[in-house]
This record gives sequence, structure tokens and C-alpha cells, in this order.
Amino acid sequence: MDGAGVRINRVLTQPLQRRLDPFLMLDAFGSDKPGDYIAGFPEHPHRGFETITYMLAGKMRHRDSFGNEGVITDGGVQWMTAGRGVIHSEMPEQNEGLMEGFQLWLNLPARDKMQAPWYRDIPAAEVPRFTTEAGVTVQVMAGASHGVQGAVERAGTEIVYLDLALPAGARFDQPLPAGHNAFLYVFRGEAVVGGKGIGQARMAILDNAPQADGVSISAASDCRVLLLAGRPLREPIAQHGPFVMNTQAELVQAFEDFRAGRFAA
Repeated sequence: MDGAGVRINRVLTQPLQRRLDPFLMLDAFGSDKPGDYIAGFPEHPHRGFETITYMLAGKMRHRDSFGNEGVITDGGVQWMTAGRGVIHSEMPEQNEGLMEGFQLWLNLPARDKMQAPWYRDIPAAEVPRFTTEAGVTVQVMAGASHGVQGAVERAGTEIVYLDLALPAGARFDQPLPAGHNAFLYVFRGEAVVGGKGIGQARMAILDNAPQADGVSISAASDCRVLLLAGRPLREPIAQHGPFVMNTQAELVQAFEDFRAGRFAA
């Protein structure tokens, strides 16, 4: 349970933050029972990282203390850089039907943690996509894939964030720098990587051996897969709840600033 009582599947948990640096958390949520999501995520603060919400189905409204507001619907993305501090809410704009999607927390380099907050709504129509000869549909939220630039690029973390829809028997190859940490999450069907089957609602952490140059994903059945990769920051992680800094002193300062009302425009 998170927010005001939303049921989630925490795929990437805090013990994996070092192994999957710069990724801090990945939550999957999905239900057609309003009681599982209707309470939403009322106002709460963040500092020191970015949140990326990807909506598969349903409507969610974002509001924050810097005056940003927007609604994402099926296939849309909300990208928020909390930076030095922001208070925001994410509330469902529906009281029935399916609500399904993901929220990813992406760390910021120490030099960028106190930058000004930033926000962007990316409707589904503005998410770059392409289809391979094998029939694999690729949506590029961030980074690049096969020459197609994503909706967002990040120089510090060099994040790649793809949604892959593979028909049964198809294969998809994605080049990745050897030094990047990478993982995938299968949210429909079953995929195969390195001869290992990965079932629905399962996560697979990819090895980053020195000679590695990417990943090859095959579909044991029609499947949908999130593929994420990023350049590790290799910096200390000090986290308490919604604040992610580099030292305990910075965490204390974050709480002091929040209580003093310094998280507003």
C-alpha cells in the first residue's frame, strides 16, 4: 500500500538501489477495482530525484507547488524533476474501470540534486515509436533505440526506457553500453533472455559483463516488456522516504526546508 491506500507491486525495492544505480524504485499498479486506487496519492514532497509515471490505462491528474498541472491518459507519461524540492499530488480522474501503469524513481547526480524543479506531460501521441520487421512495437520514453530518439534524454544518467510489445516467436535486440545497469520487467505474457524464461509480473536483472554489448529478448508468447538501462552514478545514496540525497546532513536539511515551507515556487 502507498499514497492514501493504493495497492502497488514494488518491483524495484530499496535493497536493489546499489545494484541498479541510478534507479531507485519501480512500482507497478493495476486494478479494475476502484477501492484499490481511488484514494490516489495526495500532496507529498520530494527532493533529489526524478519521478516518471507511465500510464497504460486510466487517467491521473498531477498538480504541484510550482503551478504545474496535467492529466495523463492511456499511453501517456508524466516526467517530474523534483530537484531542490516540490510538493505534488497524483489523483485518479475516474471512479470506475481499469487503472494501470508504472512509477519509476530515477536518481539525480549530486551536482543536479538542488536544481530547479521541472515538469513535462508527454501524451501518448508524442511518445516516439516504431515497429521492427519482426513485428515488435517499441515505444521510446527515454534514450534511443535503433536510431529513434526518445521523448526525454538525460545526460547524467543516460537512461534508456522502452516499452516493448513482442508477438509470440519474435526477437528484439537492444544495444546497451557495457557499463550500464539494466533490468527488464515482463507485465504481459512470457519473455526469454539468455535462455531463461521470465514470466508475467517478473523482473530480470541483466549482467553487465565487460564484453556485453546489449540484450536480446525473445517472446515465448505475446508479451509486453519494460526495458530500462542507465549509467550508474556511483555516489552515496542517503534516502528517507520521499527525499534522496547524498549525506545524512542533506537529508536533515531537506526536512528543515520542507517544514519551513521552502518547497514552493
